[in-house]
Amino acid sequence: MKAMFIEEIGPVNKEREPLILREVPDPKPNPGEILLEVLACGVCHTELDEIEGRTPPSQLPRIPGHEVVGRVIDRGEEANKFEEGTRVGVAWIFWADGDCEFCRRGEENLCESFMATGRDANGGYAEKMTVPEAFAYPIPETFTDVEAAPLLCAGAVGFRSLELTGLEDGQRLGLTGFGASGHLVLQMAKHKFPDSDIYVFARNSDEREFARELGAVWAGPTEAKAPEALHAVIDTTPAWKPVVEALKNLIPGGRLVINAIRKEAGDKEELLNLNYSEHLWMEREIKSVANVTRTDVEACLSLAAEIPLKPETQTFALEQANQALLELRTGKIRGAKVLKF
Repeated sequence: MKAMFIEEIGPVNKEREPLILREVPDPKPNPGEILLEVLACGVCHTELDEIEGRTPPSQLPRIPGHEVVGRVIDRGEEANKFEEGTRVGVAWIFWADGDCEFCRRGEENLCESFMATGRDANGGYAEKMTVPEAFAYPIPETFTDVEAAPLLCAGAVGFRSLELTGLEDGQRLGLTGFGASGHLVLQMAKHKFPDSDIYVFARNSDEREFARELGAVWAGPTEAKAPEALHAVIDTTPAWKPVVEALKNLIPGGRLVINAIRKEAGDKEELLNLNYSEHLWMEREIKSVANVTRTDVEACLSLAAEIPLKPETQTFALEQANQALLELRTGKIRGAKVLKF
């Protein structure tokens, strides 16, 4: 099969293509695993975090990709959950031990032995991949392969973020950053909370216009002050500055939920500008999102089918994965980028 590999840690820029295309033997499913023919795989900012070393692969070389839609083409021993030919999805959560204190209380996203698809095990930037069948999900028929792919991370972690806000219908929600996850969260929030107004903070005018097209009542720059104070804000950016800027837009007791695996170090000096009375006083909260559970993925797919949610996508061939990552790095974003096989 053909696959794109991370072979060394380094920057993503015009001078360096971070992924290398190789032909390698097809993987074989172990007991309890299924083999997938990959149909589509989303391109996520977390791949940049892996390549650039903020959350590096557990070993190199590694095939990245954790928003995978594939068709079951073989099954290992004891794998009987899915028939061959079934279309399934694979998300960021590749495996959890099921036995630690976090798993026992339903928080497998915090598992001490958590394994991430495309970081701790080979992912979907390849023509085939294996996955434990317990960590694969049937894809609702309403979605094409390309539409389903971003739901498996941008959608699922966005769903978890929305749940963590504790938002009630009629309360005001802010979204800072408006890429793959932000545009899906806005649509989910409008469905779950029809009487809530949604405010979007984004760095460029195209993103702000896109947000208004999807139903945001207001969209402004990252550092803007919203017309009204917000009950909750979800930050989907890779930077520190939006965290500080979002806090000043919260009502007393409001909550900022940070939806990011890692933050880039480029502007961390912004943290030094935290002003207690302006940003944190009056019991404002900051809560991070760590990974996702299988329940999050299943609930996201169910909600997305109910809406029905239609992700905005741009498609690339496997061989164009470096181009897609460079566009992500340079902020050329409208919706989600997806590799189509």
